[in-house]
Amino acid sequence: MPPDSYSLPQVASLYDALNPAAADTTFYLDLAGSDPCRVLDIGCGTGLLTCALAARGHAVTGVDPAPAMLAVARTRPGAERVCWVEGVPADLPDEPRFDLAVMTGHVFQVFLDEAEVLAVLKAVRRRLVPGGRIAFETRNPLSRPWRSWTPHGSRRTVAVEGSGTVTVWHDVLAVEEGPAPLVNHQTHFVFPESTTVVTSDRLRFFGREAVERLLLQAGFTDLAVYGDWDRRAFARDAREIIVVAA
Repeated sequence: MPPDSYSLPQVASLYDALNPAAADTTFYLDLAGSDPCRVLDIGCGTGLLTCALAARGHAVTGVDPAPAMLAVARTRPGAERVCWVEGVPADLPDEPRFDLAVMTGHVFQVFLDEAEVLAVLKAVRRRLVPGGRIAFETRNPLSRPWRSWTPHGSRRTVAVEGSGTVTVWHDVLAVEEGPAPLVNHQTHFVFPESTTVVTSDRLRFFGREAVERLLLQAGFTDLAVYGDWDRRAFARDAREIIVVAA
């Protein structure tokens, strides 16, 4: 963490165009509720959800290890309402404690082994009030989503203010199979005048059983697991593993 893709300012500036607000944004906003509370946004990136939470009256801290992403976040309308922290959860002070911690945008998958996941979950738990909740999503490895990460299948073209038209696609380099596959892939960004940036990332695909076990080991209970943003029950063919734990 952070993924290589978003450590570059030129690439970070594309994030919102490639990942606009959608059903996941609504899910996390609804989870925070209407009564003001303290929210920790882990891997907050460009701050789209972070600022939306703050606009609803929540006291929000956004933490991210990528300066390029935070630079974008700090220019967003309403950014002055947020406490921005460059780093990871373990870098945060013990106070204040939070009512809710979220990890969106598949941030959970950048932690590449169980020891790293457990350390992050324990660091978050220490910074939650009694009864506080953590919520995040991770791609379901049983659906093998990386099969569509091909130059043809993943190609997208977006218009970005200040950058013009940019074409993006993924290319999988290697997959380490197993209960929690590790996928090495590249992302190609073709900017106007054929300027190309290629980044390399690794993502871990933990299954539901591993996710639940690690949460329990970190001291979380009352786990709810969904398979889609409408809160339908998780099924083997679900694209997402969406977790809320107290």
